[in-house]
Amino acid sequence: MADERTAYDEKLESILRTAAGIFAEKGYHQASIRDIARATGVSLSGLYYYFNSKEELLFLIQDHAFGTLLNTLEDRLAGEADAQRRLRMLMENHLRYFTANTAEMKVLSHESESLTGDFRRRVNAKKKRLTELAMDILRELRPDGDVDLRVATFALFGMMNWLYNWHRPEADVPIEKLVDDMYCIFVGGFLPDGAAVSDVARSTGPADAHPVMWRSEQA
Repeated sequence: MADERTAYDEKLESILRTAAGIFAEKGYHQASIRDIARATGVSLSGLYYYFNSKEELLFLIQDHAFGTLLNTLEDRLAGEADAQRRLRMLMENHLRYFTANTAEMKVLSHESESLTGDFRRRVNAKKKRLTELAMDILRELRPDGDVDLRVATFALFGMMNWLYNWHRPEADVPIEKLVDDMYCIFVGGFLPDGAAVSDVARSTGPADAHPVMWRSEQA
């Protein structure tokens, strides 16, 4: 019985991975179950053994992705008390998963509004849990409240979730360097140690309100 369950899970995971690639390439609404059948080599009736509709298939892709992220993250965070280390673990977990699963990442980003009803509620519950974990860590790092936690949390995920649009494993830095650089930029900023943010940079006024800076940049 256990062997049957393992075979079922492995076959379903293979179908989900292939379907994620189809949805990422064509878009959820343009792709058909026949496209999935051709790509997987599984008949239509065989596919419907694993799910009842295209929307349920999309749900399974998203639910599996967020479930994997959450499970591995919570395992890694267990027993770790240092907030900076916890943030590093969260970012590494997120970046490693999505560099290895770019199709799933694209589907999560582009098709987040395509689910309805209970499917959407169940996926949103996992997204909320992941967001809360990040926000709790950031709260530990900045308990003073000077930085809005909602801004910080979604800035963090925004930086990581855009990865699928530009990251090329064959051309960009290795994953270890990617994690290091993105962690350092988020935690310490891009400026070198000891550099202060200028008053001009903090201004929300138009560029021509600071002619000295403009002349300096043109020099």
